[in-house]
Amino acid sequence: MVEFEIPEAYVIDATAEPIPLDVVYEDEDIAVIDKPAGIVVHPAPGHYTGTLVHALLGRGGAWSEVGGAARPGVVHRLDKGTSGLIVVARNDTSHRALSAQLKDRSLSRTYLAIVTGRVKEDAGELEGPIGRHPKERKRMAVVAGGRFARTRYQVVERKRTHTLMRCDLDTGRTHQIRVHLAAFGHPVAGDGEYGSREPGLDRPMLHAWRLRLRHPRTGADMSFEAAPPSDFTTFWASLE
Repeated sequence: MVEFEIPEAYVIDATAEPIPLDVVYEDEDIAVIDKPAGIVVHPAPGHYTGTLVHALLGRGGAWSEVGGAARPGVVHRLDKGTSGLIVVARNDTSHRALSAQLKDRSLSRTYLAIVTGRVKEDAGELEGPIGRHPKERKRMAVVAGGRFARTRYQVVERKRTHTLMRCDLDTGRTHQIRVHLAAFGHPVAGDGEYGSREPGLDRPMLHAWRLRLRHPRTGADMSFEAAPPSDFTTFWASLE
C-alpha cells in the first residue's frame, strides 16, 4: 500500500516589496522598465517573491488588473535571463490598448543577441511554428501544429566564434528568439536550455534593446532604447 499526503494548494498572489527599478519612462498610463537579467516578471511556481510585479507594487500607485491578481500591470513578458525593456500598464484601458498593439504588431520589440558560430547571411527571416517540446514539457520547440512564429534578424558584427545580431519579433511566442536561433543552428550564447552553457556566462546573452509603441492615451509614437548591461558587453569584447 502506498500512502501520500496532498499538500495544500499555494495561492499565487503578489504583495509590495521594496525592490529598486530602472524606470526609463513613466506617466499616469504606462511605465517602461529596463529589467535586469535574473528577475522573473510575475509570480509563478518557484518564484513567489522578488519578481518585477512585486517591485511594481512596491513602487506604489495603481496598476492594471486585466491579467489578474498575480500579474498587475503585466502586458508582455521577458524571460528571467533576458535583460532589457518591458512596458507595463497603469490602468486597464492602457493595458487593452497595448495588448491590441501587440496583436497588430504596431508595438515592436528589437533584441540584441550574441549567438554561437558565424552567421553567413547578413539578414533574413526565421519561420517555424512553436509549441511545447514533445518530450520535455518545460521547453518550447519548432513543432508541427505549433503556433505560427516569425523572427527577422540582421547581423551587426561577426567575430571568429560568435555573431552579434539584431532580432525583431513579428510574433511573440514563448522563448521565440531562443527557439528560432537554436533551430537555425546558432543558439544564443550561454543558453543552456536551448544550446550549451559557456564559461563565464550564467544567462543567455539576449537583451531587449528597443521598444516602439503608440501611447495608449495620446496616440503619440514613442521609442525607447536601453544599452546592454555590462555582462553582455564584456563578453562580446572578450571574444576574438
